[in-house]
Amino acid sequence: MNQIELSAGTIDYEDTGGEGPTLVLLHGLLMDASLWDDVIADLAVDHRCVAPTLPLGAHHHPMHADADLSLRGIARLVAEFLDRLDLRDVTLVGNDTGGALVQLLACEGAARVSRIVLASCDAFDNFPPGLTGKTLVLTGKLPPTLFGLFMQQMRLRPLRRLPIAFGWLTKRGDAATARWMKPLLQQREVRRDTVRILRAAAAEKDVLLDAAERLRSYDQPALVVWASEDRVMPPDHGRRLAELLPHGRLVEIADSYTLIPLDQPGRLAASIRDATP
Repeated sequence: MNQIELSAGTIDYEDTGGEGPTLVLLHGLLMDASLWDDVIADLAVDHRCVAPTLPLGAHHHPMHADADLSLRGIARLVAEFLDRLDLRDVTLVGNDTGGALVQLLACEGAARVSRIVLASCDAFDNFPPGLTGKTLVLTGKLPPTLFGLFMQQMRLRPLRRLPIAFGWLTKRGDAATARWMKPLLQQREVRRDTVRILRAAAAEKDVLLDAAERLRSYDQPALVVWASEDRVMPPDHGRRLAELLPHGRLVEIADSYTLIPLDQPGRLAASIRDATP
């Protein structure tokens, strides 16, 4: 794993290198870059795959006390990451909250991004998304110490599999979700960051409604990949995104919940490969 010091703090990232088209893959809330491991294993044979672990609650390095951990602030951090690595002609891929970040960057006309892939993600008025997101944001109102005590329950698999936790996000990825919880459970500063992230999310509920209007003028290729059984990100949102994007195309994937990179990595990788030159 590589590290880079950005304005908000230290970020871990995976970079496979290589001469193929560059993919930058963004994960969601309470996840890290390992969300993409199986997808990267497939795509790295003919793509350069770069996957940062963003400060979204499963990061290993606490951010600076003054870091902007709002959704827009983290989107700006992704733009800074692309600049610092001098990545060009990027296909920017996002799942879950990562897809929300992709939308914000597309709205800003990120010069280094040539095409986007939105995979079962927050959109329109579904932010924070579903029962899972709304429950998390409510816990963010707790002081960091009490928040940490509440989250200790996520050590137990039956509780992680509840609909208010990861149960409606992935069919097959419980080992990954258990791993993602460790930084938050073990590091006080990461719990502090997570509470700040959740409180910021509660304060910017209309951010993706605003983004949707601006996406109507996004003139680059856009692939929308959606889990047909998604219970957190409404499948209708996938169809709406594909219709409003001028060059949008929709692919639906069966037998998967929101976290398609865990539930159907091969099908997702094939869809991404078809969308990149």
